[in-house]
Amino acid sequence: MTEPTILTERDGACLIITMNRPRVRNAFDDAMSEAMATAHDLLDDDESLWIAIIHGAGGNFSAGADLKALARGERATTARRGNFGMLARPSRKPVIAAIEGFALGGGFEVALACDLVVASCEAEFGLPEVKYNLVALGGGLFRLPRRMPYHAALEIALSGEPVDAEIMHRWGVVNHVTEVGDALPRARQLADALLRNGPTALVATKRIVADSAGWTDDQAWDQQLSIARTALEAEDASEGLLAFAEKRTPRWKGR
Repeated sequence: MTEPTILTERDGACLIITMNRPRVRNAFDDAMSEAMATAHDLLDDDESLWIAIIHGAGGNFSAGADLKALARGERATTARRGNFGMLARPSRKPVIAAIEGFALGGGFEVALACDLVVASCEAEFGLPEVKYNLVALGGGLFRLPRRMPYHAALEIALSGEPVDAEIMHRWGVVNHVTEVGDALPRARQLADALLRNGPTALVATKRIVADSAGWTDDQAWDQQLSIARTALEAEDASEGLLAFAEKRTPRWKGR
């Protein structure tokens, strides 16, 4: 039987998503894109899952699109979540990228669609599309300059040259740099730290930060309250206050 192109594993309230095409550096074809979209659907729909980590099998994150599949007419896209099953509409819950090896082209755009990035010291990032007279259309050209200074982002986009993890960390695109092989364990530690917090508050906080870029200050006061209301009126809000009063660890339910 053919091995699944996307593997999912539950680790408590964390969903570990593994891109599993190591022979092609976890490049995306139609089947892998659909499987990634299904993994994101699981994360969004299951109240017992509050966060996810995405990583790649075989020592690399992802080299982007599978060029052989493109030549066959595949477009590595899904109707509900866009390219690679997540680039247009990632999960509403926090997602951490754990990166070893290459995160190039669409693979880099997968990382940019995540909320936090942990990378090994030998990881490489880049948008090489211009080298082949192609254009990166998976969100990298607008997400990258939101995460780092304009001129630095433009040099990466126009040169097509790979950039190492230390440089991306210096610019704030990478949150944590690890030794080779330690990206996933460090990402799990980061996920554990986040999971101490209220899950509905994590979702609301992510959305406010993501959506607020286009708000005026006047809009922000109303919009943030509208988004936060779901968390503030959740069972977990009462539990958080009660746990504080009783000096104990909260018992979150995710609702």
